[in-house]
Amino acid sequence: MTMEFDLVPAGLARAIEELPLVDHHTHGAVPHDLSRVAFEGMLSESDRPVPDWASPFDSQLGLAVLRHCAPVLGLEPFCTPEEYLARRARLGADEVNRLLLGAAGLGHLLVETGYRGEELLGPSGMAEACGAPADEVVRLESVAEQVAASGCGAGAFAGRFAEALEERTRTARGLKSVAAYRCGLDFDPAPPSRAEVAEAAGRWLAGGGGRLADPVLVRHLIWAGLERGLPLQFHTGFGDPDLDLRRADPLLLRGLIELAEPTGVPLLLLHCYPYQRHAGFLAQAYPNVFFDVGLGVNYTGARGAAVVAESLEVAPFAKLLYSSDAWGPAELHHLGSVLWRRAMARVLGGFVADGEWSSAQAVRVATMVGVENARRVYGLA
Repeated sequence: MTMEFDLVPAGLARAIEELPLVDHHTHGAVPHDLSRVAFEGMLSESDRPVPDWASPFDSQLGLAVLRHCAPVLGLEPFCTPEEYLARRARLGADEVNRLLLGAAGLGHLLVETGYRGEELLGPSGMAEACGAPADEVVRLESVAEQVAASGCGAGAFAGRFAEALEERTRTARGLKSVAAYRCGLDFDPAPPSRAEVAEAAGRWLAGGGGRLADPVLVRHLIWAGLERGLPLQFHTGFGDPDLDLRRADPLLLRGLIELAEPTGVPLLLLHCYPYQRHAGFLAQAYPNVFFDVGLGVNYTGARGAAVVAESLEVAPFAKLLYSSDAWGPAELHHLGSVLWRRAMARVLGGFVADGEWSSAQAVRVATMVGVENARRVYGLA
């Protein structure tokens, strides 16, 4: 993972390359072999079939796989997709995961298990594959859906959910809400009353439970999560077509941020692209707000430095964290690390080359964002 850039001081590039990154929001890697169709489908956030004439390898993310993952698997950079997939198949999933995760240079992972987690490596499997500690982040909506599936009356839902959340989070490091997917972030930020929760639960359960999208119940889960006191993550910005991007702007959370501020619970805005500047404003304005640019860096590939640069504009550097939001192929976990490191080296190296920052300041900021901030927010050793 050696980085060589014309304008990046060698010491800065080396320091960033050696950081034991804390990936504060990721998912598990696929533990089994993938067909070409399955692999290419995981190089896109689209939930539609990939057209025959539009390979996901012909994208910033696809080209990044061929540039940065191929050498880790023993191939030349810029090999063809056919060569890459053939090599991947020969090695097998276990070896691919070991190589790519091991080369990511991770010091700790926080693994969110709420989306198809049974198909992926869990925290222990990820820890074994990459050789670094891994802890769990629990998705609020998934816990509620499990409560409904176990059988529950409307009046008992709030209490059952509180009990289940307490049990599920005994060893967890954080919580997450996917409100952006379920009802949009433009929900009423106030906590609903007990009567409102019971009425909404009755409607939901009468319909068979399943996917929880009722905004009253989503609000209840969020406030229950705030009472639990663990750092609370929110998906914002870029995602699959199940998301209305217009209603995933982190600015829509401003009301909740202000109401939640007295709790002291850290609120972490994930991904944010293309709203990273909006997230930067919120992080600058509110002491309980943190953010990352997550999967935006993977999907912008060679343009990732532009996204990272915008994230460094107005927000205090103590409010930014690193994440990959990788789900599925270990390539995404590896690229999250490589592309973020390269983007930070380019951006901070430019500041140093322009005489605006010292190399020591640049190293300090990279260390804060990549390692120290997450350790402080989540209480990691």
